[in-house]
Amino acid sequence: MKNFINFLFICCGITLISAQKDSIYIQAKLSEDKKTLSVTQQIVYHNRSQTDLDSLKLLNWVAAYSKRRTALVERKLEDRNNSLYFAKPEETGKILILQSDSDRFSITQEDLSKENIFIKLQQPLKSGEVLRFSLKYTLQLPDRKFTGYGTGESLVNLKYFFIVPDHFDPENRIPRSYKDTEESVNFNTFWNIKLDIPATFFAHSNLQKISEKEFTGSSDVDPEFVIAPNTFPSIEILDPEIATQIKFGYKLTPQEIQNLEFFLPLQLKFLKDRIGKIPPSIFISEKFRAKEDFFGNNDISFWKFRFKLFTDAEKTDQDYFGIVAKKILDNIIIADKEEYHWFKNGLKSYLEIQYLTKFYSNAKLLGNLNETKILGIKPVKLFHVSDVKLLDRYGLAYQYIMSQNLDQKIGEPFSALSNFNDMAISSFETGSLFAFSADKMGEDNFEAILKNYISENSQQATNPNDFLQKLAAKDTSVKYLNGYFNQKNRTNFKLKKFKPKNDSLEIRIAKNTDENIPVKLETQTRSGEKKSVWIETEENQRVTTVDLPAENIYKIVINNDFIFPEANFRDNYLYTKGLFSNSKKIKFKFIKDVPNPEFNEIYLNPRVRFTNTYDKFLIGMNFKNQSLFDQKFLYSITPSYSTGTGKLTGSGAVAYTFLPAESIIQSLTFGVSGSYFHYDFDLSYRKASLYSSIGFRKDPRSTVSRGASISYNYFERELSPEMVAKRDYGKYNLWTIGYGYTDNKMIHEKSFSISTQGMEDYNKITSEAFYRWEFAPRQKLSLRLFAGYFIRNETRNNTFDYGISRVSDYSFSYNLLGQSATGGILSQQFVLADGGFKSFIPGSVNKWITSFNVDSSVWKIFHVYADAGVYQNKNTDVKFIWDSGVKVRLIPDFLEIFLPVQSSLGFEPGFKDYGKRIRYTLILNLGTIINAARRGWY
Repeated sequence: MKNFINFLFICCGITLISAQKDSIYIQAKLSEDKKTLSVTQQIVYHNRSQTDLDSLKLLNWVAAYSKRRTALVERKLEDRNNSLYFAKPEETGKILILQSDSDRFSITQEDLSKENIFIKLQQPLKSGEVLRFSLKYTLQLPDRKFTGYGTGESLVNLKYFFIVPDHFDPENRIPRSYKDTEESVNFNTFWNIKLDIPATFFAHSNLQKISEKEFTGSSDVDPEFVIAPNTFPSIEILDPEIATQIKFGYKLTPQEIQNLEFFLPLQLKFLKDRIGKIPPSIFISEKFRAKEDFFGNNDISFWKFRFKLFTDAEKTDQDYFGIVAKKILDNIIIADKEEYHWFKNGLKSYLEIQYLTKFYSNAKLLGNLNETKILGIKPVKLFHVSDVKLLDRYGLAYQYIMSQNLDQKIGEPFSALSNFNDMAISSFETGSLFAFSADKMGEDNFEAILKNYISENSQQATNPNDFLQKLAAKDTSVKYLNGYFNQKNRTNFKLKKFKPKNDSLEIRIAKNTDENIPVKLETQTRSGEKKSVWIETEENQRVTTVDLPAENIYKIVINNDFIFPEANFRDNYLYTKGLFSNSKKIKFKFIKDVPNPEFNEIYLNPRVRFTNTYDKFLIGMNFKNQSLFDQKFLYSITPSYSTGTGKLTGSGAVAYTFLPAESIIQSLTFGVSGSYFHYDFDLSYRKASLYSSIGFRKDPRSTVSRGASISYNYFERELSPEMVAKRDYGKYNLWTIGYGYTDNKMIHEKSFSISTQGMEDYNKITSEAFYRWEFAPRQKLSLRLFAGYFIRNETRNNTFDYGISRVSDYSFSYNLLGQSATGGILSQQFVLADGGFKSFIPGSVNKWITSFNVDSSVWKIFHVYADAGVYQNKNTDVKFIWDSGVKVRLIPDFLEIFLPVQSSLGFEPGFKDYGKRIRYTLILNLGTIINAARRGWY
């Protein structure tokens, strides 16, 4: 009797709900091999637009997996993932058959390959009218390795595969492509889905389960299914205030379940108090967990060692608070993710900040790693990062990306955000601004507005800008948020010098904006006692003066602990007593670290490195101010002892970079550098440079970069008696102007550069084009075209000539092991420059040269290469040259061997001195080896 009543209740609910909402009824049968899905579907569509519709748009997003030139494939390539591009036909997804029974439209077979099926209606669908129609189609499911959705060996994940209307486009006009960004498609929709799956499999879904294989319910998110050969756990919260069921689409260990049963009620109570409601059920898939878990709390594994940052219980608590918070926000807030991604992402970070403040206020960013002992000491304690709080992660992530000028405005369309900005800007920066505003206006006031806003906009698409306006109406000091999200921000507060004034301190705070953004000022005594006060700033007034009682104030700080996303925290600290009163302290450190904005840090780095056969090992100390974060002003000075000559050598550089937030220019750098080393036995050189470079603005998701540079270099070389007799160049000046374009996109990588160089004796122009095609996974064909031409050449010798198979490193920029070597193993080093020939074709070029270099993968580490070119020297005929051979990539970009075979010289393996004709590249850079190991050598 009870089951019958429940059945009647469900049926009545279906009738009522489906009468008011769009409804989609689906019967889907999964094949035994889990490769295809046969679907019979009925759609009840309401025209909720203000106009009559003469066409209907249906999203056929499985077509995103069907061919190479889709938005999904392009986005995966941007993320350095080419698996879908090289997918086998049986791994792709597509509609195999599609039929419709409607008498108001027809669907052609040409529509099957389109992500957006625009259907011409025979009669317009008037505003408020309902269109009912049925579809019957068969899906070939893609492999789930591409996006996490599709079919796999043991699991089938279904999402975005059914053909549905687009509720975020009520007028059915704007095409939308699937990009695997967890896009929102349907809301305020009633679903009834019956699955026919193999008998040994179980289905799990975010919809309500009314029988073993039938799911139903109204939902503001897209339906999702996990079909697996086993059941997955769920945890039911019985507390009536937060009653809900958390369903998992993956396995949990008994320890995880135990931890979750303890933490989930606490987390849900915390969330209910701040956002006002908890949905009756929550479904967490494995993909959602991976995307939304707590970034930066994973254990650190190194070789055979494993270091735990946090206990398993703490990690579960941190991970699942963010996961559950975001899932709840997704379920109760309807917002177009493409335009308003920042709202739910920012709220998630805001809630995390509040949760960490309450339960992890003293936790450090590296957790328990700070206490790890090695040989009886705690090495992490030597770094400032050991003092960084877990809560500082939000401000530090923004600082890191902003210092490179790669941040984006918060209101940037989601598909245009880089992966890191998805976290650092959309989530962390927005969350920090919400937390800053809540701290200023009072958390109770902020959360009351939030709860009211969520309640008012239930089951309808929202415009989160309305939420910002409600905040501004409550407290005018946060009205700057309305325009803040639509630009890249470089707001900065600065503590100017204070002045003692009787028993008080006159403190001046400067800002670089006309907005009336508040600032939080904090004072500290030597004993650590802290007091804080909010300072209101005036609109259109850049300097604010504050008088505070002295009260043994030792340190003054504004916006401490990265609570506001500022452009520069280094000017937020002042000391009132001691040697560094009204200035910053200096701190010396030995290894790169997270910067401590309270100090002027100087890094001392002992260095031992092999440079060339003349200086041999250089032993020295590097002094620089560059931390793990980029800085505008940089200096680096490295005095060294040359073990090869027994003399002091070294180098130094100073540079300043301008980083305009909104400009065609990404960076503008001015610098000066100098060096003193040896280029032959007992022969030294000095080099002094002035340079400037421009990096042009780039889309952070794009692989394209463009830049221009100009430099002046002065060289002074010691000359041997023979060189003096030949009137070789001892002193010379070089001017160089160049432009470069690079596109490091996967599959089709290309670059182009052009430059002109001159001195008193010559002027020449040089260009180079490069193209690399990945024609199969890890199999590439490289093409290079080089051209050089002397506009004027009145030089005394061949020092500045173009090289054919060897470069004349007169600018000392190629790091050759044997700069002046004319024989032996050192002379066989190869650098891809100028002509780029691998065979030792004699001579150089003093008029013009054009060469073409080809390199192709054959098998694993083995490549074949070929070079061809024409050149002409003064007073000689044009000559054609060529070579070919085998390249062995022992360590790509580090150690490669060139074995010449046939060339214009003849069959080279038949020459007696063949061993001396073998070439190699060798780059003594540890970073290159590490990068090669990370990406897989072959």
